[in-house]
Amino acid sequence: MQILHIYKDYFPVLGGIENHVKALAEAQAARGHDVTVLVTSRDQRTRVETLNGVRVIFAARMATISSAPISIALPRLLSRETPEIAHLHFPYPLGEVAQYLFGRARRTVLTYHSDIIRQKYLRVLYRPLMQRVLARVDRIIATSPNYIASSPVLARWKDKCVVVPLGVETSPVTPQPPAPSPELNFVQERGQGVPEGRGMGVRLLFVGRLRYYKGLNYLVDALRAIPRAQLVVVGAGPMERAWRSLAQELGVAERVVFVGEVSDAELPGYYAAADIFVLPASERSEAFGAVQLEAMAAGKPVVCTELGTGTSFVNVNEETGLVVPARDAPALASAINRLIADPMLRARMGAAGRARVLAEFTLDKMVERVMAVYGR
Repeated sequence: MQILHIYKDYFPVLGGIENHVKALAEAQAARGHDVTVLVTSRDQRTRVETLNGVRVIFAARMATISSAPISIALPRLLSRETPEIAHLHFPYPLGEVAQYLFGRARRTVLTYHSDIIRQKYLRVLYRPLMQRVLARVDRIIATSPNYIASSPVLARWKDKCVVVPLGVETSPVTPQPPAPSPELNFVQERGQGVPEGRGMGVRLLFVGRLRYYKGLNYLVDALRAIPRAQLVVVGAGPMERAWRSLAQELGVAERVVFVGEVSDAELPGYYAAADIFVLPASERSEAFGAVQLEAMAAGKPVVCTELGTGTSFVNVNEETGLVVPARDAPALASAINRLIADPMLRARMGAAGRARVLAEFTLDKMVERVMAVYGR
C-alpha cells in the first residue's frame, strides 16, 4: 500500500506526535508498504532522504507562526504525490489545508492528536477551514475514547471517529533494572543527588518536553511535601530555565535533577532506576501521555492528572497507578506519598501496568489497528 503521512516535523525533532509518526511510518515500511512522510525542514532548503526505509520529504520552511511552520513548497510537493492513503496528523493547519486543496490520495485518514489549545486566535481563524477538512476526510482516528467524549470539535464528527490508541515498542523496555551501569547511577555520577547522609529515598521520574502544559511546576511544588523523594527530569524545552528557578525558590533544587535529553538507548535505564513515574500535565494539550506507556512497560506505577484526555485512559486509577486533579500540588503530593508508604502497592500497580501495555498498547497492535482503518 502507498501511504503518505503529513505533519510539520519529523526526527531528529523530538516530541510526542513526531515520535508517533516516526514509529508508525517505520513499522509500516518494515511490513513492506511504500511509505512517505511529508514535513517541513528546519531551514529554507527542500531535500528528500530515506530514513530506516521511510522516504522523508523535508519541504523548505520560510517561517514559523504560533508553533506552525510555514512552507510555500509543501503544497506544491504534496500535489505531486498520489498515495492510496494520505494520513494527516492534526493539528497542523498548513498540511491539512494543503491536502484539502491539492491532495490526490484515494482516501484520507486524520489522526486527531489534540485540540488547538493555546493558539486561540489561530483556532478562531482556522475553524471554518478546519470543519471543511474534517468533513472531507474519510475517517478520524482518536487516540482514546476520553478525547472523543470531551473534545468540543470531535463531538460533531463522532460518527466518523474510531479509537486507535498509541503504542510503544516494548522489547527494549524491561520490568527489572539491568546490571548497574552509568545510566542507573546518573544522579550520583553527576553529583546532583541528595546530599550524602540524607539517604536516596524514593526516586520520582518525569520524561517529556519541558513545555507549559506538562505541569512540572506543580510537581516541583509538591516536592516540598514529599521529603523522602528525589525528582529526576528527563527532557529539555522552553520552560527549563523557569522550572529550575522555581526549584531554587521553593528550596527543593538539591532534590531535582535536570538531566536534559537522553538517547533512546539510555532511556530504558532511567525508567528501570525509577520507583514512581509522574506525569503532572496541566492542560488538554497533553492528549495521551505516551511516556506513561513506557513507564508502565518497565513495571512502574504512574501518577497522572485528570484532564478529560487519554492520560487517565492509559493510567487506570487504583489499578496501574493513581489519577489526581490537574493543577493541584497537594493532591500530587498525597498520591505520591501514598505510593512511597506502600512498596507492595507500588509493585502491584507496576505489574498491572506492564500487563495493560502488553495487552493493549504495543506498537504491533497499534499498526494492525491503523492498517485495519486503511483497509476499511
